[in-house]
Amino acid sequence: MGFRRNHASVSDVLRREDSANGDPAGVDLLGPAASRPVRPVDWIVTLPFLVVFGLVLLVFDPLQRLSRLFGPRPHEVVVGVMQAALVGSFRLCGARISVERAPTVAPRTPYVLIANHQSMFDIPIIGALLFSNYPKYVSKKELSRGIPSISYNLRRGGNALIDRSDRTQAERAIHDLGVCAERRGVSVVIYPEGTRARAGGLGPFKRAGTFALLAAAPDLDVVPVVIDGSWKLLTRNLFPVPFGVRIRVRFADPIRRSGPGDAEAIFDRTRREIESTLLRWRSEAADHARSR
Repeated sequence: MGFRRNHASVSDVLRREDSANGDPAGVDLLGPAASRPVRPVDWIVTLPFLVVFGLVLLVFDPLQRLSRLFGPRPHEVVVGVMQAALVGSFRLCGARISVERAPTVAPRTPYVLIANHQSMFDIPIIGALLFSNYPKYVSKKELSRGIPSISYNLRRGGNALIDRSDRTQAERAIHDLGVCAERRGVSVVIYPEGTRARAGGLGPFKRAGTFALLAAAPDLDVVPVVIDGSWKLLTRNLFPVPFGVRIRVRFADPIRRSGPGDAEAIFDRTRREIESTLLRWRSEAADHARSR
């Protein structure tokens, strides 16, 4: 099933008058959002969620090491199951995930996935939803140590570990990942913001890493990925975890590659796609809140 397009101009809805709240200056729908007050139910669900989430990481760490003895694909399958289990643990805190997926996004197909970034939970969410596309990630090297399962996968699962203070190293690692992804037929996820946008804001997109990836994988179509709401799970650094968070994910139509010089156009188009989707979702949420 396809999804509705938003034909409104970004500038038309970026700053809108919020008459329901009496704010004549308008509301920046892409800026940081306020968190809701802590409720008793948030504390009640926090402990079981954290216990189960941690157990999944502990159990799958040795399973990954064992599966990798049989090659990269068995390891990738185990990682996919782990990510699905992590996402399944969200149910303990009442989280709901709504997905808009273009019918042209095919399983078992390699893509370059360009996404906005709100939370550490974005990685298992995308990994679980695109299980058979075997997504790899561009990640900061600090995460490659000290975290059960996650650190091992980042080190040994064919991902790109970058030093954000060393641009040359980062671009080389991203380039190598793109070459490997195209050769093996796996997907790559890159977050052009470079870091998590706290409180649901949309940060500026950095070009260098995305351009390096597109140059290294010229035959992989590009899928803009939009995620919203995952930041709410980390509103108070998991203490507590808010109950009943709604997370929305959209996989837009793949963008066909037109040649080695298409990076600029793809980068700009992807940014617009992500921005307009976030604006649509938040405009709908604001309209719904005013109508209640």
